[in-house]
Amino acid sequence: MGLGVGSCRRAGCVIPVPMKKQKRKTSSSSALEEVRSVYKDLASRPAERNCTLLTECCQFKLTGRTPHLTKGEAMLAAQAFRATGRKQLPESRDGSCPMLDSKTGRCLIYDSRPFGCRTHFCRAAGGPQERRDVIDLIRRLEAVDAGLGGDGPHPIQSAIQSALKTL
Repeated sequence: MGLGVGSCRRAGCVIPVPMKKQKRKTSSSSALEEVRSVYKDLASRPAERNCTLLTECCQFKLTGRTPHLTKGEAMLAAQAFRATGRKQLPESRDGSCPMLDSKTGRCLIYDSRPFGCRTHFCRAAGGPQERRDVIDLIRRLEAVDAGLGGDGPHPIQSAIQSALKTL
């Protein structure tokens, strides 16, 4: 017959206490590396893409669509934005992406552009990639977000703005 908790305590037994499973925190550098890896894996997939840099997809007011970024994506975008020498996001009055340089009409962070921009909906570039074709990559970005303590994707402006505060 086994001892009950009360009698075990009186006998001086050690009662194992189950430890709470803690979420593993992801370091910033490993998170950024994983986001880069997701982007690299996406680029290696055969997809008919022919971006001619028209930047129509960067005109959110025109398209009615705004990319949403996970915390890891926002950190990478913010880091690339800072590398341009800028510190604050410009205010976009015309409804265009804040990463679109108003003087040149080019993306300031093209090499570090978010997943949504890479799988965009621009018909001129081949239309959107099907979610089912990239769901594994989306899940990896979500895992990075969770590891960083993120709370899911946010619109590009607020996501990068928040990430800039932590750099």
